[in-house]
Amino acid sequence: MRRLRACLGAAAAVGLAAAGTTALVAGSASGATSALSNRWYAAAPYLMPLDNDPPDPAAIMDATGLKAFQLAFVLAPNGGGCSPTWGGTAAVSSDTAVQSVVNTIRAKGGDVSVSIGGYGGTKLGQVCSDAAATAAAYQQVITKYGLHAIDFDLEEPEYENTAAIKNEIGAAKILQQNNPGLYVSVTTAGTADGTGWFGKQMLLEAKSQGFTPNNFSIMPFDGGFNGAASQTGALTNFNQILQSTLGWDQATAYAHEGFSGMNGRSDTGEFFTQTDFQTVLDYATSHNMDRFTFWSLNRDRQCTPADNGGRTSGTCSSVAQNSWDFAKYSVKFAGATPPSSTPTPTPTPTPPSTGCKPAWSSTAVYTVGNEVSYNNHNWKAKWWTQNETPVASDWGVWQDEGAC
Repeated sequence: MRRLRACLGAAAAVGLAAAGTTALVAGSASGATSALSNRWYAAAPYLMPLDNDPPDPAAIMDATGLKAFQLAFVLAPNGGGCSPTWGGTAAVSSDTAVQSVVNTIRAKGGDVSVSIGGYGGTKLGQVCSDAAATAAAYQQVITKYGLHAIDFDLEEPEYENTAAIKNEIGAAKILQQNNPGLYVSVTTAGTADGTGWFGKQMLLEAKSQGFTPNNFSIMPFDGGFNGAASQTGALTNFNQILQSTLGWDQATAYAHEGFSGMNGRSDTGEFFTQTDFQTVLDYATSHNMDRFTFWSLNRDRQCTPADNGGRTSGTCSSVAQNSWDFAKYSVKFAGATPPSSTPTPTPTPTPPSTGCKPAWSSTAVYTVGNEVSYNNHNWKAKWWTQNETPVASDWGVWQDEGAC
């Protein structure tokens, strides 16, 4: 559910770093403020500011003490071209809606990072001519919003494209050089072994270009995970991959390693409760990891009772919770103390029994949200499809909604 597209001459570099933390000074219309500490950018949860019923960031800040938000996602234009947009449709150059969100957050003493990529859509690295052109597109975003941090979310389908990943990693290196102190995270898919073949190829590309971000983060969900133990196991294995690939010792690898989870019910029906988040948070802090974040704040609220446990939503978690429970773990990682509240018990949800939807047909055309039944399970289409048999797959068109 991470998910839902640049390229002109290189833009001027912005600012210099203050001692010990990012402190870029951008000459833009962003109203940029002094930067937060790197730890806050490392703790920033993802927020879709234009989709999935965006919550009020000011309310989240008041309720939790959160200061940093990871805004998602910058993509190439749906109609083609090498210029940054929000979600493939809203040009960054003419944006006022996201700017308003940024201004609200900064007025309360917070700040934002921007995430590029995500699952699906066309990424700038796929369409821009080279790393320099890709970097110039992203520089427009940095300058527009006066950014102190940026996240490269490299996953399907882009990370299967060698040329695109070369452009993205090259762009990240250029931005890092041209924007002193810029906090750069690189996020990719997680597996039980740490990360898969494409994730390892991305690390090799970074090594070949001599690029070291603040962290490489994995997303240990949507891949057969089952609670916190499976996630901390994946983080341990990913640490070993960082060591063997980049020649780091264990401590250095942990200092450049990050976790990006999914709160509540994942796309594939896994469940991650508040207790799981606390366990992973304890692992991250005890190993001095660099990043702890999650997808997403749009989902950090309870579904209506009839929906709890039964579906994956972009606007609620499908577990029992108070609003913004999961954001408080990010606050803790940043080193702050969230306001006290009565904890919500988090039993493992039991999906409600449900009847079967109309049977899947190989000749029918299905669009996003259409539901069918197949092999005694209900399935929901993630996008347009025809003659694609419903099967459980991390990246397939069909989302398994459980037995019927």
